[in-house]
Amino acid sequence: MENLYSNHAPWEFEVFNNEDLPYHTFLYKLPVSCNYPPEPIQYNSSDGNEDDIVQLPYCVINKEVGNKYWNSIVESLSHPIQSSQELELAIKRYNKRVREFTALHYFFQVVDEGERNNFFNNLLPKIIKLALRLPELVSTNIPILKQNSCRSVSVSQLQVSSLLANAFLCTYWGAGTCPGINFDKLFNSHARPKREKCVLEKIRTLCHYFERITYKEPVGAITFERQYFSNDLPSWHNSTHCIKDTKICVVSNGLIENNSDGFLQVDFANKNVGGGVLGYGCVQEEIRFIISPELIVSRLFTEQLGPTEALIITGVECFSDYSGYGDTYTWKGNYQDTTPFDKYGRRRTSIVAIDAIRFTKSTEQYKANNMLRELNKAYAGFYCKLKQPPPIATGNWGCGAYKGDPKLKSLLQIMACGLCNRDIVYFTFNDDQLCKNLQEMIDFLVRNDITIGQLWKYLCWFSETKLKADRLYTFLQYIHFNTEKHPEEEMHNFSDKQMQNTVPKVIRRNILMNDDIVDEDLSLLFNVQ
Repeated sequence: MENLYSNHAPWEFEVFNNEDLPYHTFLYKLPVSCNYPPEPIQYNSSDGNEDDIVQLPYCVINKEVGNKYWNSIVESLSHPIQSSQELELAIKRYNKRVREFTALHYFFQVVDEGERNNFFNNLLPKIIKLALRLPELVSTNIPILKQNSCRSVSVSQLQVSSLLANAFLCTYWGAGTCPGINFDKLFNSHARPKREKCVLEKIRTLCHYFERITYKEPVGAITFERQYFSNDLPSWHNSTHCIKDTKICVVSNGLIENNSDGFLQVDFANKNVGGGVLGYGCVQEEIRFIISPELIVSRLFTEQLGPTEALIITGVECFSDYSGYGDTYTWKGNYQDTTPFDKYGRRRTSIVAIDAIRFTKSTEQYKANNMLRELNKAYAGFYCKLKQPPPIATGNWGCGAYKGDPKLKSLLQIMACGLCNRDIVYFTFNDDQLCKNLQEMIDFLVRNDITIGQLWKYLCWFSETKLKADRLYTFLQYIHFNTEKHPEEEMHNFSDKQMQNTVPKVIRRNILMNDDIVDEDLSLLFNVQ
């Protein structure tokens, strides 16, 4: 890991200049002191095409309707609320679309009396007060980060807290083209007994966030940047970049969010950012969003990610410690984030959301067009204009429920890092065998000066075989040595003995060893007669 810092301290990596981002919107004034919250920019939020901006609850649809709706919110929340049933009734007075609060009711049945009394007598009134400050804190249009566009927005942490307080109180009229941010889906998540505990722990984690930010106002800022590529993607088969030119560290212990200070941390995202964070979901992405709830606000203004798009988020704070995963997720208490700020008031924590393909059949992932999609997706997330960008911190992206193969996904991410001029640390999450196998594969690629272009060709050739996934690394080594020794030889007659008893045949058709069939990436599907 020390080698990846290249004589930098963790927080000395160059950061991008916010003011140079195209189509960037600031919701707060510069400069930022980090001693008190940034001052909000004030102007009439009724301006702009309503399809391109977030419909905030105080100006939903238009000013007249918005005023009426907002007044109903203020009126409904002005009365004392002493139970979750009363909270649900108050919310349904202004938003009849919300679900039943079955999980929230159960939460207050199982917590102790002191926690319950503290919430209704102390915390909830503060959440309501914070939510009702929205017209004061956010009177600026929030742009929707739309599909097929490069656009970004910077928001203060205090502005985010008011937006999230409104999400807690389900004041948003509708999600539009974005995933949605109202908490009623989480409050309703009580139909799966196996997820009962983790849903309660997620609610507890979110309550802790509101305890923190209502006790002391946060002073930082956060940037949300949508990065999109159309026709300017790499020609992977032509790349002469050697794998050895990328510094690669593979570790079995540690977590992305805890052990990669200053790196760009990969969020194994859903195409709707946040995935099931406001429902039953409680794996890598959802846990990251729960312990750093400011990430959730991205669901308010980020449309579904396309195949060559990513969302980069800089400046979020971590508020909670946790243990477990999935059904066993447990809030462990307060976390004090000591990450320093940059000149824009953002904590120097950057996260990139990239969504992998969800496969119904795991064998589909080895098809060349699917591998190409994952390569381009990783490139969209890792690309950066900085001369010396910070390394990538990642792991088994798109594996688990998405049925990805970490042996393949690790290589694709390493290849994307190479063309983005970024080093990489890969966490195998306590899988010692994967750590060993991947390190051996990397050593092979480095020792033999294998380029990204070569590796891509080999992976495409593997897609034309009937080999099982566990033969991938064996195949890559074998094919490299044999194509080096016999570049003109047909590759369809390898015997069991030649493959060291791994497969009866490696290639089911002739693979021509020339560049005529690789002039375009998609031609690597090898439609060879």
